[in-house]
Amino acid sequence: MNSKNEIIYNIIEKTKPKRKIFKNVLNAFFSGGVICLIAQILKTIYLNFFKDDIANNLAVLSMILLSSILTAFGVYDKIGQFAGAGTIIPITGFANSVTSSAMEYKSEGFITGIINNMLKLAGSIIVAGVISAFVISTFVYIVGLFI
Repeated sequence: MNSKNEIIYNIIEKTKPKRKIFKNVLNAFFSGGVICLIAQILKTIYLNFFKDDIANNLAVLSMILLSSILTAFGVYDKIGQFAGAGTIIPITGFANSVTSSAMEYKSEGFITGIINNMLKLAGSIIVAGVISAFVISTFVYIVGLFI
C-alpha cells in the first residue's frame, strides 16, 4: 500500500468501534434461552388443561401472538437490539418479521399492502424450509438404507 492508503487505513482502524463478540454471544444465548423458557412455561401451564399435542400447539400460538403484539408496540425491536441473534428463534423471529412487514406496508391497502408483502416474506422462508427438509429427509432415508 502507498502511504496515503496506509494513513486512511490507520485512521479507520483507530476510529471504528470495537466489536464486543463475547458480550453479544452471551446476550443472544441467554435471551434465546429466556424466550424458550417462556414457551416451556406456557406449555406446562397448558398441559394442566389440555392433551400434549394441544398444549404444544397452544404454546406455539401464544409465542406467535406475544411476539406479534410486542412487535406492534415496538417492544420486540428494543429486545432485539439487546438480544441480537437470540430473538431470531424460529417462531418468534418469523412472527416478528411477518408482523413488521404487515405494519410497514399497511398504507398500501389490505390486499396489495399487508397480505401481498407478508406472503412475499413468508413465501421465501417456507420455500427454504421445504427444500432443506426435503434434502435432509432424503439424506436420512438414504443413510437408513445402508445401516
